[in-house]
Amino acid sequence: MTQIQVDIVSDVMCPWCFVGKRRFEKALDALAPGVSVSVNWRPYQLDPTLPPEGKDRKTYLAEKFGGIERAKELYQNIKDAGKGEDIAFRFDDIAVSPNTLDAHRLIRWSQSAGAGVQDKVVERLFELYFLEGANIGDHSVLIDAAGACGMDPAIVEGLLAGDADRDAVTQEIAVAQNMGVTGVPCFIIDSRYAVMGAQDPATIADAINQVADKQNSAID
Repeated sequence: MTQIQVDIVSDVMCPWCFVGKRRFEKALDALAPGVSVSVNWRPYQLDPTLPPEGKDRKTYLAEKFGGIERAKELYQNIKDAGKGEDIAFRFDDIAVSPNTLDAHRLIRWSQSAGAGVQDKVVERLFELYFLEGANIGDHSVLIDAAGACGMDPAIVEGLLAGDADRDAVTQEIAVAQNMGVTGVPCFIIDSRYAVMGAQDPATIADAINQVADKQNSAID
């Protein structure tokens, strides 16, 4: 069995990252026999300038895209991509564009909360934001998500109330940027190879299989 590490650099307010997650999951089903993958979700912030409480969504889109109608035009492409991955984006239900730093702190803690927990947390945060319109910068939302995914909500509540891992997350984002990550999702394979963007499953699977082949060749 060839074990491949994949680090997925992502932001949970990034719709293409949600699409990329679905395509990555399909890619795992297309891997060559004998290839297995372990996954770590890594932080990135599309807009770290957002205040901790977030910003009114309509105001944010108007500032970013020059108007709501222009934003809707751009998001239509994402909606179409989402349909292909069984994601029914509900952008109109989003009231607040969140600062995602605390969400990334939660994702970081979930990595050590048991097998599969981190993936569940990332999935739940995507669902909350893009399907339910929740403010994923709100601590109560994050605490409930943690509990629903098998983490101890009381511990998460205490951690969120302080500055635990705040610097570690921002430093990790800086490292990704220094590595050349300028957009997300980015799939870093075996700490050496990168697949940028929400590529189709075949492209992602092929990249992982090629890395596995190189590992096996090196062993032989």
